[in-house]
Amino acid sequence: MRGTTFEAWYDRLKSLLFAHRLVRVLRLNRALHHQTLRKVRRPLKPIVLMVTTSRWFPTARLAVALANAGCVVEAVCPEGHPISKTNAVGRTFPYGGLAPLSSIAAAIAATKPDLLVSGDDLATWHLHSLYRKNQRAGTDGAAVCALIERSLGAAEYFGIVDDRAAFIAAAQESGVRVPKTVLLAETEQLSAAQLDFPVVLKANGTSGGVGIRVVHNAAETQRALRSLQAPPLLARALKRALFDHDSNLLAPSLLRRKSAVTAQSFIAGHEATSAVACWKGEVLASLHFDVLQKAESAGHATVVRRIEHPEMAAGAEKMTRRLQLSGVHGFDFMLDAQTRDAYMIEINPRATQVGHLAFGEGHDLATALASAFTGTVVPAAPRVTENDVIALFPQEWHRDPASAFLRTGYHDVPWDQPDLKRAGEQKPQRKLLGELARLFKLAP
Repeated sequence: MRGTTFEAWYDRLKSLLFAHRLVRVLRLNRALHHQTLRKVRRPLKPIVLMVTTSRWFPTARLAVALANAGCVVEAVCPEGHPISKTNAVGRTFPYGGLAPLSSIAAAIAATKPDLLVSGDDLATWHLHSLYRKNQRAGTDGAAVCALIERSLGAAEYFGIVDDRAAFIAAAQESGVRVPKTVLLAETEQLSAAQLDFPVVLKANGTSGGVGIRVVHNAAETQRALRSLQAPPLLARALKRALFDHDSNLLAPSLLRRKSAVTAQSFIAGHEATSAVACWKGEVLASLHFDVLQKAESAGHATVVRRIEHPEMAAGAEKMTRRLQLSGVHGFDFMLDAQTRDAYMIEINPRATQVGHLAFGEGHDLATALASAFTGTVVPAAPRVTENDVIALFPQEWHRDPASAFLRTGYHDVPWDQPDLKRAGEQKPQRKLLGELARLFKLAP
């Protein structure tokens, strides 16, 4: 009897122990399950590869903004790019002007980025070329093709983005106000197109005022047309390669590549610019500015004033939708002096000098792009200023250190990036003298 009671008690104890262990296992499994769910739900930081062929300072500013928005930022860029002076970029890879597609492809293979951000027009042109190259490779190139389309927009419209005349024609078809524009091979085409002087001539593949001439008669047109169509002089290409470490001009100079030139009717007024972050043809965030000051008559803006302009916003949205753009892009306008009607004059299919500026929800390009990719809400950065006038650093300081805009406007100095600030303070002339000194071993 006593033995039977002990056996029953022992069996009962085993059952309780088994149940306790089972509960512990179930609880552990449940905890692991929830931990796995949290890991799955936690958004991964997107890897952004900045692609740039020039040492343009604003590219570094956008890299910092993207890092602050939660992105892992890396770059393929020329040696000595200001982007290397930030604490926002993990790795940099060398851009080679003589083998641009290979150097960009190598950086893509090394970083496996989620997104590409172009820092200049030539970089965009290279990415379009890289897309076509990988498209010919079939399945082997499919991943790179998908990456480029995800980053820049639908590939079927790359040809329109790369061609000024085709872009203006597409804008006009989309109901955007544009100046009359024709592709110009001979001066005689101006009268056939009923374009009256003055006329603005623009060479394809140029930006920042390079490759633009305003002509007032047939003789000026003929001279400007020859100059804009001609390949870069070899001496200029060699100077850029030796002193600026910029070999982009060598290939077109040696291969004697001519540029296509467009002629555009002159709009009396002043320039304005828009910058957008977009995703699959939808504008996510936008900024619109009057241009108050430029480094040169046809150069980049150095001082801008933030504005609200419905026609500029509508034009940017129409062309973003028409070309199914993704990433960051800019649009340039001329505002009529009398009516302030906005004439769209070109697209900047890359980051612009104002893309890093944040003005709250719907006006912060970096966080809008990060939100679109991750599918989460990335809070907009605080407004950089309540002042609508922005003196861009270091552009306006280089133009005129005594500029009144540096006092009355918001001077956009990257105080949180001391090494970048110091790099911006170094004037281009001093950089050239430093290169000359090193070349002739006059300095270490």
